[in-house]
Amino acid sequence: MSILIDKSTRLIVQGITGRDGLFHARKMKEYGTNVVGGTSPGKGGTDANGIPVFNTMYEAVEQTQANTSIIFVPARFAADAIMEAADAGIRLIVCIAEGIPTLDVIKAHQFIKQKGAILVGPNCPGLISPGKSMVGILPGQVFQKGNVGVISRSGTLTYEIVYHLTANGMGQSTAIGIGGDPVVGLHFRELLEMFQNDTETEAIVLIGEIGGNAEEQAAEYIRNHVTKPVVAFIAGQSAPLGKQMGHAGAIISGTSGSAKENVGHSCIIKSSKRYNERYSEITRTRTGRFGTGTQ
Repeated sequence: MSILIDKSTRLIVQGITGRDGLFHARKMKEYGTNVVGGTSPGKGGTDANGIPVFNTMYEAVEQTQANTSIIFVPARFAADAIMEAADAGIRLIVCIAEGIPTLDVIKAHQFIKQKGAILVGPNCPGLISPGKSMVGILPGQVFQKGNVGVISRSGTLTYEIVYHLTANGMGQSTAIGIGGDPVVGLHFRELLEMFQNDTETEAIVLIGEIGGNAEEQAAEYIRNHVTKPVVAFIAGQSAPLGKQMGHAGAIISGTSGSAKENVGHSCIIKSSKRYNERYSEITRTRTGRFGTGTQ
C-alpha cells in the first residue's frame, strides 16, 4: 500500500497549457502517472503532448473519471481552481501554486471540506508513491519504493533527505510535501494517522521548520497515537525572532514556532533503535543538528 496516490490515480492537470503545467505534465506522465487530461479555458478540444485538454473541470471529470488534480494556474486564479476541482467531484487536489492570499486559501479550504475533498498545499512540491504514481514537481529519480513514509514542510529538504535515505537502502512508501504557507490543507497530524494505518509503512520521517506549532502538535499526537518509529528534523536553529525565513509560514511569534520549541517537543518522538541509529548515521555528516526521538 501507500497513502493518497497509487496506480489507481487518474490525474487532471489544471493549467496544462502554461509553461510549468506542460513541463510537469510530461514529467509526471513519463514517471508512470496516469495523466488522463488537463484544463485550459478556451483551449478545449486540443491536446498537450498527447494529453486531451478540456475547457472546465466539469467536462474533464465527466469524460475521464479523474479522481485527482494538480494546479499550476497563477496565484490569483488558484483558489477558484481549487474550488472548481472539488465541485466537479475531484477527491484529492494538489496545489503547487504559491503566493495565494491567505484569506483565499481559507475560503477554498472550507469549501472543499464541505465537498469531501482533500487539499495538499498550496505552495508545495506535491507527493509521490515511488514506482506507482507522482503528482507534483518532485525529482522522481531520487525516490525508491520502500517502507519509510516522509512528511515535510520543505520541498528541497525533502529531496535532500530522501536522497540519503535511498542511497542507504531505505526506500519510501509515500513522500509528501505539505507546503510552507501559513494555511495549508493536510498537515502533520492527518498524515501521521494515514501512515500509522498504512500496512506498508514501517517508519516515518518528519521534516519540520520554524513557524507555527504544527510540529509541537505532531509530537503530541505521535506520543499518544503512533506506534511506528519516527525520526524528525527541524530546520531553523539560528533563525532570528520575528523574521520571515523563506516560506510565508516560517516566522517565529513569541516562543511558539521556534526551532528550539519544536525540537524540544520532538524529543518525545518515538524511534526504534534500528531506524534511529541508521538515520542518525546518515544525517550526522550532512546536517549537524537535528531533533530525534528517544529510543
